[in-house]
Amino acid sequence: MFSLNRAQVIGNLTRDPEIKNLPSGQSVCAFAVATNRRWKDKDGNTKEDTQYHEVTIWGRLGELASQMLSKGKKVYVEGRLQTNSWEAADGSKRSRTEIVAESFIPLSPKDGMGGFDVAEAITATSTDETPKKKKTSEPTPTDEINLDDIPF
Repeated sequence: MFSLNRAQVIGNLTRDPEIKNLPSGQSVCAFAVATNRRWKDKDGNTKEDTQYHEVTIWGRLGELASQMLSKGKKVYVEGRLQTNSWEAADGSKRSRTEIVAESFIPLSPKDGMGGFDVAEAITATSTDETPKKKKTSEPTPTDEINLDDIPF
C-alpha cells in the first residue's frame, strides 16, 4: 500500500534559526514557522487561527538556513513529519511533532539585512551541497509577440 509523509508550509519565522554542532561533527538547525488561517463564521465575523511548526534541518542545508533566514522573514519549507517522544524530568511522557526539512526557499523581500528577493530565491535541497538559483525566463525588450503564432 502507498504511503506519503510530506509537509509544506509557508509562513514567518518566529525566532532566529539556532545552529548546533553535534560531537559527531554533524550540524543541526532549528527554528519555528507560524502559519495563519482566516475565515468567516456563520455570523460573518472574521476569525483567525495561528499554528506554530517546529522545523529541524540537518547538515549543510541547516548551515545555509542559519545564514539565510532570520526572525520575521517569510519562508517556504518542505520536508517530512517526525514525532519524537521522551520522558520529562517529572516523569511525564512528552512528545513533539516537527518538520524535518529537505528543502526551503527564503521568500522575504530583498533588503540590506540579508533578505532574499523572490525572483532570486535560492532553492536549497538536502541532496545538493550548494544552493541553485531559480532561472527566470523573461522576454527581452526586443522580443515581439506575433499574434499569428498563438495556436488558439
